Amino acid sequence: MALAVRMRVPCRALLCAGAQLRGAALGRPEWAAGGGDGARRFASLRVLVEPGAEGVAVMKLKNPPVNSLSLDFLTEFLISLEKLENDKAFRGVVITSDCPNVFSAGLDLREMYGRNPGHYAEYWKAVQELWLRLYLSNLVLVAAINGSCPAGGCLMALTSDVRILSDSPKSVIGLNETLLGIVAPFWFKDTLVNTIGHRASERALQLGLLFPPAEALQVGLVDHVVPEDQVQSMALSVMAHWLAIPDHARQLTKAMMRKATADRLIKQREADIQNFVSFISRDSIQKSLQIYLEKLKQKKG
Repeated sequence: MALAVRMRVPCRALLCAGAQLRGAALGRPEWAAGGGDGARRFASLRVLVEPGAEGVAVMKLKNPPVNSLSLDFLTEFLISLEKLENDKAFRGVVITSDCPNVFSAGLDLREMYGRNPGHYAEYWKAVQELWLRLYLSNLVLVAAINGSCPAGGCLMALTSDVRILSDSPKSVIGLNETLLGIVAPFWFKDTLVNTIGHRASERALQLGLLFPPAEALQVGLVDHVVPEDQVQSMALSVMAHWLAIPDHARQLTKAMMRKATADRLIKQREADIQNFVSFISRDSIQKSLQIYLEKLKQKKG
């Protein structure tokens, strides 16, 4: 068979570079006693991993207040994911939030405003790596979305095999980049189109729509909507169903379904980085980001 079971995208260079650049500030993941059957929990400053039963781990995003995808967070998340992928004891991961009412607010705008082109390139490479590693992961990934999930948070959720959303007014989900004056790149678009279809994606992307739970379920953006206190239990229940399938068959099928979409970015990574740097460096885009960040400061004040 032409497809290989393991379609791992090398990320060692990114992880090593991130660790060297940020050093102690990252807080390398440390093993700590806990869990059952010899399993141990580990954590970094911004990611907590709790091993559970039947080869399932729960990854909790804990980068308060809104789990923004900062460069440090991305590096720590990838290190934690790699640790799980390299441990044969784990077959599935539930990704959820440790911050109240928010799964992830998405890309950290502070990484894209007032910096130099080299920083923009490093940041975008890390965002690409996050998507590739999640999208091509051999693990079963279930997103337990327990709060708002716009933009980059939605992208993370879209890479999962299953998405479960809490039935709360605060739990909106979508790619709303146009509302910030920026444009979702082609691989964001491709992931959304693969999920909800071309016409629904075209409308959602142009209008920057954030779907409330019922609409997200109707359009197919999520697979289940449940009460807030049942999100994680539903995730574990769904996970058991997926893990009943032999790993090799499921992994080969996942690779077959996702390879073409992933290859589009892999073949154009450098060009995509340069396009991002050029776009985000424009005076008009920097001005839009400045206005939005100032509005956020006023809300906090």
